[in-house]
Amino acid sequence: MGKDLRIRYARQIAVPEIGKEGQQKLCNSKVMIVGCGALGSMVAMQLAGAGIGTLGISDYDNIDISNLQRQFFFSTEDAGKSKVDIIASRIEDLNPDVSVRIYNSVITGKKAYEIFGDYDFIIDATDNPESKKMTGEVSSKLGKACCIGGVRDFEGQIMTFLPSDPRFEEYFGTASADGFLPCSLGGVMGPAAALCASIQASEAIKYITNSGSLLSGRILLFNLLNNSFQILSLK
Repeated sequence: MGKDLRIRYARQIAVPEIGKEGQQKLCNSKVMIVGCGALGSMVAMQLAGAGIGTLGISDYDNIDISNLQRQFFFSTEDAGKSKVDIIASRIEDLNPDVSVRIYNSVITGKKAYEIFGDYDFIIDATDNPESKKMTGEVSSKLGKACCIGGVRDFEGQIMTFLPSDPRFEEYFGTASADGFLPCSLGGVMGPAAALCASIQASEAIKYITNSGSLLSGRILLFNLLNNSFQILSLK
């Protein structure tokens, strides 16, 4: 690792659980982010700052003025533009050493099998349960770890699946109102989305650096309305 990178990541390298070895692992890693809305855009920027070597970002949508209440890396002038194109540009501004792969489309099961295999960790940051189920299923079959998050109102849910874990649908069944709810069905607060995304980014970093405890077999629930945090074991 060159001097410039040691300076860029100095505060992260100073974290005992990361160090130079962990930072090198991050720089050599590849993370795929499905969805670049409130969760995905925040995850992408945090992982770019952390020095993930290659980021895959996918979203078929364009920026709408209604997104700006919770999607902080877009501007008013960006309305109507592609979300992945704008996030890729923001990543380049933040950290030009990160390689960005853009997928400007819906990630279906067939396409996921083609894409996910080249990544070390998958993050589902979409707003619909069917996509989350797909991400969990494909990741499991490809032997890839993934983290799935969801938000609604002031609430958030995050869970990480290792290749050896039961799949998403084994915990939550088919897409239903009892699983990870999509924010498109109701309201969502910006701080809830930002916190959920931060935890998802942290799970990716911990997995890659083999540090800390992952949310494998456990689900983290938070509600910022009453400041409650719970971790429930699902095993």
